[in-house]
Amino acid sequence: MSIFHSINTSASALTAQRLRMDVISSNMANVDTAGYRRKSVVLQPKEGNFSSFISQAMSKQSTGAGNGVKVSKIVEDTETPFKLVYDPEHPDSDENGYVELPNVDPLREMVDLISATRSYEANVTVMNASKGMLMKALEIGK
Repeated sequence: MSIFHSINTSASALTAQRLRMDVISSNMANVDTAGYRRKSVVLQPKEGNFSSFISQAMSKQSTGAGNGVKVSKIVEDTETPFKLVYDPEHPDSDENGYVELPNVDPLREMVDLISATRSYEANVTVMNASKGMLMKALEIGK
C-alpha cells in the first residue's frame, strides 16, 4: 500500500461526487423540458464488490481498505412516469393535447444534491487529514 493510498481513494470519491452533482444540476436545469428523463449516477468500487470485502474481513486476510470508487454508468429513470399536463397549444403536445413533462422531482434532486455535497465535503476533510499526517511524518525526519 502506498503512502498516498488514502489520498487516491478520496480523490476518486471527489471525482465521482462531482459528476453526481453535475448530473443533478442537469436534472434541475431540465425540470421544465418536455420529454426529459431524470438521470442518476451509479457508483461501484474500483475493484471487487461488497461481498468480497466482507469475506476478506471475515477470513482475517484483509488487505486494507478498498481502492476507491468509480462511476459505472449514468442511467435514465424509466420507472417513474412522466407527468402528463393538458396543454394543446404546446408544441410538444400529443394528438390528445397532453404534454409529457419530466419525471424530475425538485425536492428529491435537492436531497440528492445535499447528500452529494456532504460526501464531497467529507472526502475533502479526509484528504486534508491525510495531508496533515504526511506533513507531520516529514517533520519527524528533520
